[in-house]
Amino acid sequence: MNIFQACDIRGIAGRELSDVMARKIALAVGTKLAGQKVVVGGDVRHSTPALQKIMINGLVESGCQVVDIGTVPTPVFYFALKAAGAAGGVMVTASHNPAPYNGFKFVLGDKPVTEAEVAEIGCLVAENARVFGTGSVERAPMIVRYISSVVNRSQRGSFYFKAVLDAGNGATSSIVLRLFSALGYRTIELFCEPDGSFPNRPPNPSLAENLTALCETVKEEQATIGIAFDGDGDRVAFVDELGRPVDNDYIIILLARHYLAQGPGTIIYDSKCSMVVPEEIKKAGGRPVMARAGHTFIRAAFLREKALFAGEVSGHFFFQELGNDDGMFAALKVCEYVTAHGSLAELVNSIPKYILTPDIRVPYHGSDKAEILDAAARALAVYQPNRIDGVRIEFPDGWGMIRSSVTEPLFTLRFEAKEEKRLREIAGILLDALPAVIQSAVRKAMPQ
Repeated sequence: MNIFQACDIRGIAGRELSDVMARKIALAVGTKLAGQKVVVGGDVRHSTPALQKIMINGLVESGCQVVDIGTVPTPVFYFALKAAGAAGGVMVTASHNPAPYNGFKFVLGDKPVTEAEVAEIGCLVAENARVFGTGSVERAPMIVRYISSVVNRSQRGSFYFKAVLDAGNGATSSIVLRLFSALGYRTIELFCEPDGSFPNRPPNPSLAENLTALCETVKEEQATIGIAFDGDGDRVAFVDELGRPVDNDYIIILLARHYLAQGPGTIIYDSKCSMVVPEEIKKAGGRPVMARAGHTFIRAAFLREKALFAGEVSGHFFFQELGNDDGMFAALKVCEYVTAHGSLAELVNSIPKYILTPDIRVPYHGSDKAEILDAAARALAVYQPNRIDGVRIEFPDGWGMIRSSVTEPLFTLRFEAKEEKRLREIAGILLDALPAVIQSAVRKAMPQ
């Protein structure tokens, strides 16, 4: 597996991401940020403390002024960058990937890291690049300051609003209960003990099968809402009061309505969203703009378009008042909206529904993913495929797409149409342009 991906660096800790490799990466980042102030944080994975120490040491040796913020969720890391006035930062995390993985998320200035910058770090690693300097390191706890900042940007909750908070034993475990309690919500904790082995569920809440315990707890406790976070707290998923997972397409619509009620503006949505998302954004008075799926690409579009809000079906939500994404802040905003407008189930039920497949995930470890997508685009040229993110073919009554995941070794496919028969037709058109091994895997995974 190539650990240098489109948005960050990830691999199996101790194998693909060895201590030796981590030191080379630290020195490469130190070459990029030499002499500047750099924030370093890390999640709760068992491999994180050692990797965090290696990163800090490499940056100090490169002359950087390191601000060590300890073990935090990624949203606290983003908060710390601004609070410390840092030029850049490194978050040690593999986000929603399984426990054996770890990695580095980078901030190398005031804009989202680009594919070219991650590739450049890879080249510096290959060259064993480094610079020499006399740096420093200071400890700077940020959690209390973060909670205060978020509370000041949020409305107080109702005591009658009961939220089940599923931290998945991840980095939000020791923070999210404090945050919700500070705003007056009644809370029920689920898997809120930090444990980097993620013993109760995988750290990816965007997969409905990982929300079984949350769904059951919401029903048992007659809660208003269920909320689940990923391993590092920048993604979030929701369960309604009936114990049903809510597709983030609908959460994007609700949050878009929340911000557009305050005035017109641009809303960013990702290329995997249901076509109801841009339709509802327009109805609410907004300007919908599609962006490539993936944190870096969504954030780049969010900043470029000066958007009010941006949402991704994977659970990343970006806010103008923050300048970045934050799963905990998103959870609070959804709770505010439900408090003001009533039942989450009824709100979601009122949104038009089309026939939309979930993400169909096809593992693929070959190095020719780009070539497969290019060949599919050529085969589908008559449909004028959209290449903003993989290959997407669009029709007045539906669409289909295949894209390469930027965080995992797999392709993801999704199809949508207004009628079941048409969904199958659109899927067939796209699948006929793909290699037989992918066709077979998708046909087996397609909902019957």
